[in-house]
Amino acid sequence: MDLFRSVRAVANAGDGDGSGRIDWDAVATAAKGATDPGGLDLSDAEREGYAADVRDARERLRSVGGLDFDVPETIEVQNRHHWIDANVATFRRVMRPVETEVSVAFPNATRVVNTGSMALVLSFLGSHVLGQYDPLLLAEGDDEAHGLYFVHPNIVAAAADLDVDHPRFRRWIAFHEVTHAAEFGAAPWLSEHLESRLEDGLETLASGGFDREAFHDLDVAMTAVEGYAELLMDRAFDAEYADLRAKLDARRRGGSPLTRLMRRLLGLGLKRRQYERGASFFETVADRRGVAAAAAVWNRPENLPTDEELDTPARWLARVDP
Repeated sequence: MDLFRSVRAVANAGDGDGSGRIDWDAVATAAKGATDPGGLDLSDAEREGYAADVRDARERLRSVGGLDFDVPETIEVQNRHHWIDANVATFRRVMRPVETEVSVAFPNATRVVNTGSMALVLSFLGSHVLGQYDPLLLAEGDDEAHGLYFVHPNIVAAAADLDVDHPRFRRWIAFHEVTHAAEFGAAPWLSEHLESRLEDGLETLASGGFDREAFHDLDVAMTAVEGYAELLMDRAFDAEYADLRAKLDARRRGGSPLTRLMRRLLGLGLKRRQYERGASFFETVADRRGVAAAAAVWNRPENLPTDEELDTPARWLARVDP
């Protein structure tokens, strides 16, 4: 790590004309300077392990979920710096409407604060994220492939910290991320739906307002995404994993006071509630009509559950009749 380099990059973000509210190049430099990249010296067996896990997850999820999908062409085993670079590109793309339109009284000072804040967020996440499916929301051009990333040093470190078998833990992470690829692959409209609500929300923010409906719709849709992934994980993973879930949940609740504070500030507890609420909805649907019936949620945007239906699955079943 090079903390001096990080501080210098953030401090220099205020130099020049201050165009743009965030200096993204400085974000990448500062976040990587504050983060140990971790090792990425994989053996042939480890590389084949990742490939086999993704391949097996795809076949199991196709069979159990009744979904027709392919995994992304871009499957990367990354170190922490690779993950930071990929997500700087994502945040730069998503934040563009806000940072170019919102006017501030002290642009250079604001640029330094925003740059430092984003660097802190990405450094923290880069040290904790295990895997990621990236649908590349708001990407320019339709030819950009979705991405599937595994942060190898974090997976190795987490398996050791939890005292669990590394290959089994890696496989569980692979199954979880491929479930998200399954959802977006089975529902070509899903990316466009999320992009539309995200754009509406960001445009309103850029004009100084807040589109509560747009962000509420995003929360409901993501609750469905996370909940369905939990259902498929429960039904498709080809080994017992209750111990993995319990140990990982305990790890997420623990950590240093700073780690717990960062998790609260980043809303990671909210994501856990999305998992739990969405999983409860889909478990009820699957218990009553089967896993294939639950997949009807991806047939068209109108089949997404409403906020009320997430808590009363019988109403969704009566309306959609899968």
